[in-house]
Amino acid sequence: MAERDGELSLVVVASAYTLRPQETKDYAKGVAAWGDKLKPGMKAVAVSRDLIPLGLGHNAVVTIRGLSGKYRVLDKMNKRWKRRIDILFGHDLELARKWGKRKVVISWPAP
Repeated sequence: MAERDGELSLVVVASAYTLRPQETKDYAKGVAAWGDKLKPGMKAVAVSRDLIPLGLGHNAVVTIRGLSGKYRVLDKMNKRWKRRIDILFGHDLELARKWGKRKVVISWPAP
């Protein structure tokens, strides 16, 4: 992890997920782990639980190098994952599959 100009950055593995019922915590309702209602078009990510103590808890704002805009942390991943994020792609399964899994640099304001 690096800190520069009040921002922390870290290389993580980023995968994609959609709002298909089998991919969300509360099946068929799109409800994330913290209770947020996920909707298509939202710039949202799920984070592995090891990232939460680093300042990436609920509603934290993160940038993902290579993607435009800011993303909000609205979901948590299964406990088995480490140094990972999951990017929400709404209902676009094709785009999510095209994204696949890759290493990215994320950054967020230092706490």
